[in-house]
Amino acid sequence: MTKSSQVSGPDRRRFLGQGILGGVASAAAPFMASGKTASGAPHAASRFELNEITLPDLASGMKSGKFTAHSLARKYLDRIHKFDPWVHAVIELNPDALAIADQMDRERKAGKVRGPLHGIPMLIKDNIATRDRMQTTAGSLALVGSVPPKDSFLAKQLRDAGAVILGKTNLSEWANIRSSHSSSGWSGRGGQTHNPYALDRNPSGSSSGSGAAVAANFCAVAIGTETNGSIISPSNANGLVGIKPTVGLVSRAGIVPISHSQDTAGPMARTVTDAAILLGALTGVDPDDSATSASPNPALSRRVYADYTQFLDPKGLAGARLGIARKRFGFHDGVDALMAQGLDALKNQGAVLIDPADITTVDQIGPAEGLVLQYELKADLNAYLQWLGPQAPVHSLQEIIDFNEKNRDREMPFFGQDFFIKAQEKGTLAEQEYQDALAKCRRLMRAEGIDAVMDKFQLDAIVAPTGVPAWVTDLIDGDHSSGGSSGPAAIAGYPHITVPLGFFYGMPVGISFFGRAWSEPALIRIAYAFEQATKQRRSPKFLPAAT
Repeated sequence: MTKSSQVSGPDRRRFLGQGILGGVASAAAPFMASGKTASGAPHAASRFELNEITLPDLASGMKSGKFTAHSLARKYLDRIHKFDPWVHAVIELNPDALAIADQMDRERKAGKVRGPLHGIPMLIKDNIATRDRMQTTAGSLALVGSVPPKDSFLAKQLRDAGAVILGKTNLSEWANIRSSHSSSGWSGRGGQTHNPYALDRNPSGSSSGSGAAVAANFCAVAIGTETNGSIISPSNANGLVGIKPTVGLVSRAGIVPISHSQDTAGPMARTVTDAAILLGALTGVDPDDSATSASPNPALSRRVYADYTQFLDPKGLAGARLGIARKRFGFHDGVDALMAQGLDALKNQGAVLIDPADITTVDQIGPAEGLVLQYELKADLNAYLQWLGPQAPVHSLQEIIDFNEKNRDREMPFFGQDFFIKAQEKGTLAEQEYQDALAKCRRLMRAEGIDAVMDKFQLDAIVAPTGVPAWVTDLIDGDHSSGGSSGPAAIAGYPHITVPLGFFYGMPVGISFFGRAWSEPALIRIAYAFEQATKQRRSPKFLPAAT
């Protein structure tokens, strides 16, 4: 890379070329980029000045003059160029990243500091629209060249907060909704993302690139999006704190959609503090997303909590009533053993554990969630493509399906698009089948699900294992995940936080806290107290395989 004030020329073209032209090749040769292998990565990976540094430390360093926004961006960009050939977490770099950092430095020198994200380098998922020189493709070749009419509300919030968006992260293409047999972290444009703890293992999806990038210290923090598990699961697999907010806390306008009932964006970070800082910058009432003004209680409105760090209480577990979702256990012996230690830590910090406190309605959902996602995918994705305007390369779900068929060698070398086809066959949102399925999901996961359990036992949160250790990536047969706890909160549209719990054969595992709508403050308080009592986060070493 040159030392100019912008990321341009060969640097940007390398990322564009790798994504657009090299996706299948990079997926088929997971540990090779430009002839390199993983053997040289582990020793050097930990020797990084900013390794595991927190947002408060970065802000303090810029205030003291130790760092500048430019120097921080430069250091992260250099690290991405050095180590991302093994990870494939970044799908495209922002050619204006260093120029933006320079502007933040000028403002700081003039006495203007926008807030805790001023000058902070971060990455965002490639389904979040930006009106700049980067693309927004959801990892699909079908959207290459599309230009959003404006920034997503989320991107505007980050820019207004002074963040330096370094680039876009790879993802499971179309946020992992195209196929029921996909490999998480694979996209036609970006190839296969790898887990930085063991490069043969999966980063989980669909915010796979965001998870791998934060874990690998390619950025300070990142943004992921979730419909069901796509923030929580990659945070689990990459040893991170992930916050899936209540649907409506963060605007979805300008984000490539799956489901307006379940979609949300949220923070992915190495600490609860960093995640809380980032969450505060994302919230806000957006006229383009009616869900952002739907809080039933004025005291819980988004802008009241523009600063979630006020809920970071190291004694936040004292007296907290936590329900143990025991039926979410049992899918992995190693995870169960770690959870036993985690429950002991909760008790030692003064929490009152109600065990069991199961959501008994989970098994009654049946095909209802799938039906909701099929109907809403068709309606919401078509609406997004219309928002892009007539110049968009595709204008409907059907045109995407046709594009994929015509470009099968590049878009479908490993798995197909059965879910897209099922969604295209559905009617409008006025169909009774859709209305019934949506009502069933909300009743079983809200009133008769999470709310009922919390009312019955007077809970502050529900606790469960987040998921399994990362599985070996399998492009032929797809994912091998065998359990997890993302479903209830995702289907309900309620908040969920995962925190590092421990390691199984070197692979990270998380513990989950979820609860009622708009209960982010309580969950952050509980998650922070657990994190401070256990401190299980540690850096990956880019090993070829788990040990």
